Amino acid sequence: MWRALPPGLLRMRRLLLVVWLGLIALAGGLLLGLLAGPAWAAFALLPLALMAWGWVLIGRNWRSWRYAERADDLLISRGVLWREQTVVPYGRMQLVEVTSGPVERHFGLASVQLHTAAAATDATIPGLDPAEAERLRDRLTELGEARSAGL
Repeated sequence: MWRALPPGLLRMRRLLLVVWLGLIALAGGLLLGLLAGPAWAAFALLPLALMAWGWVLIGRNWRSWRYAERADDLLISRGVLWREQTVVPYGRMQLVEVTSGPVERHFGLASVQLHTAAAATDATIPGLDPAEAERLRDRLTELGEARSAGL
């Protein structure tokens, strides 16, 4: 059964987009208005247009992420234009980490990072609820030990 990412990740990414591009638009408008004249300040609208476009793209990207725990492996699917599906066999996992940076912690989010013997199959599931991330880490560790090849 596929599981989607929680909406907290979408809120965090959209807020970061608005903050950074809003600051760029404000600073650019003020600097251009003061140094080059009011007509040039209109170029500050470009980051605002980028913000609207980014808002839509972030939503599409967030909806594309999902994961599924199966009997022998973990599936991670993502991508809008180019769909990418990663299959990580439980027995090949060497390390399962739960990470959470300062911004993620502020929004109550954590990421699960999976490491395997082959670096090409390392995978991440971002933006999970910390309790779900810990549950997933514990389950994957248990299944990896049961398959006796990894953890």
